[in-house]
Amino acid sequence: QLQASGGGLVQAGGSLRLSCAASGRTFSGYYVGWFRQAPGKEREFVAAISRSGGTTYYADPVKGRFTISRDNAKNTVYLQMNSLKPEDTAVYSCAAGSSSSWNLPLPGYVREYGYWGQGTLVTVSS
Repeated sequence: QLQASGGGLVQAGGSLRLSCAASGRTFSGYYVGWFRQAPGKEREFVAAISRSGGTTYYADPVKGRFTISRDNAKNTVYLQMNSLKPEDTAVYSCAAGSSSSWNLPLPGYVREYGYWGQGTLVTVSS
């Protein structure tokens, strides 16, 4: 089971750190991705991290502002979001997968994530 937390209301230019905590399984065996869905828009990829944390991917709109990391001892993946913009407003969800075909799926391969948690709302005011 995955649970995302850490969302909230922040002014543009501010920061938030989201957490994705896993229970019931050994998290180190899973790659993890963050996705977001804004009102009226499709879900989009944000960032992802491999099992060891050695490989990461970022969507172009968040490169240089967001950082994904993980602490396998705590069964938690983080998304540090800096320099937030109003267009970052969305429900952020984390997902995990364990396909043996991938060290980390390419950003478009959403079907490789088999486990999804409930999201956390991030609202960035201008």
